Amino acid sequence: MQALSGVILGVQMLTALAMIGLILIQHGKGADMGAAFGSGSSGSLFGASGSANFLSRTTGVLATVFFVCTLALAYLGNSRPAASTGSVLESTPAASIPAPAALNPEVPAPVVNDVPAPVQQPAAPAAEQVPAK
Repeated sequence: MQALSGVILGVQMLTALAMIGLILIQHGKGADMGAAFGSGSSGSLFGASGSANFLSRTTGVLATVFFVCTLALAYLGNSRPAASTGSVLESTPAASIPAPAALNPEVPAPVVNDVPAPVQQPAAPAAEQVPAK
């Protein structure tokens, strides 16, 4: 799975670089008007009108490949199994909650929002039963 992600990422990066190059090579719509009046070279490597078609279609194909690679990487990134990641936190045992401490009447009750908390009185010791004679 890791190798497939690497290959898709490589294809995506090459596609992005090729798209950047093709977009920078293309000329805007205003350049056609200047060429019509003779102020620029109307011929190019792909011919007078063929360059816009070829470059536009190639850019569209590369954009499609780029988006497909992006979706594939997003899918692969989310569909990982819930296996152990080797984290230190996964290997620690669950913390045990300590038992509440016995109430001590000598310790003052906590005060929250200027209202003292109710103090629980310890239970009275049970009276010893004296055996009847």
